[in-house]
Amino acid sequence: MSSAEVFDVIEQRLGAEWTTTPKVFENDEFEAPNEPAPFIFVEIFGDFFDQASIGGGEGVDANLWRETGQLLMHVMTPNGTGSRDARVAAKALIDLFRGQEIGGVEFRDASIGAGEPGRVFANYYAMTASVSWQRDQ
Repeated sequence: MSSAEVFDVIEQRLGAEWTTTPKVFENDEFEAPNEPAPFIFVEIFGDFFDQASIGGGEGVDANLWRETGQLLMHVMTPNGTGSRDARVAAKALIDLFRGQEIGGVEFRDASIGAGEPGRVFANYYAMTASVSWQRDQ
């Protein structure tokens, strides 16, 4: 999982900019409606903290550390409704982040589906939008 700093930047951005559907973050309480309706399930992964400089001074914190990871936004749409609406939502979500520097987090490469087809979960179809990110500290 990512640091709290990255999580906060992403949560605030989506909270301010995404009003099209409900958003659910990892381990949030969510009760699916009786009739399936679109929503976004958000996961934020931090791959590692990499030391990006040497000799910055005394102690480990004197050097530059780079945290990298991925933002995964699973666009959930009702089964049997096709994939176009999910693709449109995935592109709009990616556009909120890719190429942006927000709160010290740089959002970089993006993908819709990451080369994999959408997946079916119970009453929902999932199309995943992903954005790579990095943060220096």
